[in-house]
Amino acid sequence: MPANEEKDPPRRRQARGERRIAQLLEAAASVFCTTGYTAASTNAIAREAGVSPGTLYQFFPNKEAIAIELGGRLVHEMQETYGEALAPVDPTTPLEQAVGTIVDRFIDFNCRHPVFFALMHGPDIPGRIAEQHDALHTTLVARVENLLRSFMPEAPQAAITRVAHMALGMYMAGLELVLAHDGAERDAYVQELKNALVRYLAPLVGAGLGLPDGLTTTPTP
Repeated sequence: MPANEEKDPPRRRQARGERRIAQLLEAAASVFCTTGYTAASTNAIAREAGVSPGTLYQFFPNKEAIAIELGGRLVHEMQETYGEALAPVDPTTPLEQAVGTIVDRFIDFNCRHPVFFALMHGPDIPGRIAEQHDALHTTLVARVENLLRSFMPEAPQAAITRVAHMALGMYMAGLELVLAHDGAERDAYVQELKNALVRYLAPLVGAGLGLPDGLTTTPTP
């Protein structure tokens, strides 16, 4: 038997396994969003995926393992998202433009993956996901601090850290409202969130803490 024929079956089995895992993770994301992590079950996930519980157990021993795998993949993608969204900006960039761009990137991620919010902020999430969330939040705060320093170069570190935590807290509160709505109403909440962040940040940026020339502080109507 030719060598390539000997290798094809394992590769095909691996490809089928990867597709099955993706199918199960997609089903789990739907179930976690609908029922929450605590009320979800492996039977419900298998049913959503259109497979038997036995098939699910070939890949995951329990729902915690599914959640951890799903959470890990989403955390990785989220890291890539905020790495791009929170890249250094020209300090002459209008504040509302900088805020709008960042919010749009994060909202897009969360609207494409609503299970991320459900897993990372729901009650009784697995410990490993809680650890991933804490690590992600710590890194995210540091990235926001670096971005704020572009607009507030004279501010003390304690002030920048405080503003970063407040801005993230405001975003998370607004995100919950955004995800609770659809269509035009969701768009309206996104705009309200941008306005709230700009109105919070503008006086801090302009209060003698290093307002760069050309920086505008008028929030979007």
